Amino acid sequence: MYYILSLLSGVLISVMVAVNGGLSDLYGLHWATVFIHITGLILIGILVLVKRENPFASRHPWFLYLGGAIGVLNVLFANLAFGRISISAILALGLLGQSISGLLIDHFGLWGLQQRRFSKGNLAGLILILVGIAPMLTSFEFFAMLVSFGGGISVVLSRTLNAKLSDVTTVRTSTFFNYIIGLAVALPVFLFFETGNTPFFGFRPSTDWFLYTGGLLGVVVIMLANVLVLKVSAFYLTLLLFIGQVFTGILIDTVLDGVFSFNIFLGGVLVSAGLVANQLLDRRRDRLEE
Repeated sequence: MYYILSLLSGVLISVMVAVNGGLSDLYGLHWATVFIHITGLILIGILVLVKRENPFASRHPWFLYLGGAIGVLNVLFANLAFGRISISAILALGLLGQSISGLLIDHFGLWGLQQRRFSKGNLAGLILILVGIAPMLTSFEFFAMLVSFGGGISVVLSRTLNAKLSDVTTVRTSTFFNYIIGLAVALPVFLFFETGNTPFFGFRPSTDWFLYTGGLLGVVVIMLANVLVLKVSAFYLTLLLFIGQVFTGILIDTVLDGVFSFNIFLGGVLVSAGLVANQLLDRRRDRLEE
């Protein structure tokens, strides 16, 4: 069931990215990010009030609250890479960063998560995954590649910290802090980048109401991640989210723009094959250890 929810979460992320992209076209990436945090905070704030939770009732280690701030870094990294290398390269390098950081978290059991050691038998599946990433790397520039890789790491760190906070509080409280701290970081950072270019003066809302639902979808995605991180290995969760994103993204591009990316499709197929191979090898190892 958790694997199906992981794939569903990947589908929702693709839809969210498409919606947020439309909002970015309307207001610019920086201010769109602020709007997304505001709408998400409103929704999760209502959920917290309905459940009569007090997010500030208890205190926990300060670093557990950094998930939202690290999430903003991912937006900044993507912005720095955009236009320097292709979208498929950003996606591939982000997957590579997520896969490596996920493997390290699983292998060493970082932050108290269940330890799942990487064995030599898993190398075949990992090679398939790396081969799947290769055809998506269609452009190269060192700085852009570096920040795209870093963006993948920031995704894993953000969702892991959010999940650990939800483990000691609730899923809703953790999501609330993700948005309120993310907004607290995003607003001053983006004010700096967007000086003299603010949509609040002469603001005109779009008649395409769905463009404002990205933050609401984000709440659902983050709440799902808060549960899934504690149930699915970081490495497998990364791959399942990627598979859901890739094939949904291809479908959206094909339907809306009439564009089909064979490189991304091939990469998705190979990554899926690598995931299946790793899963079969893990099950075989578990049977031998019983």
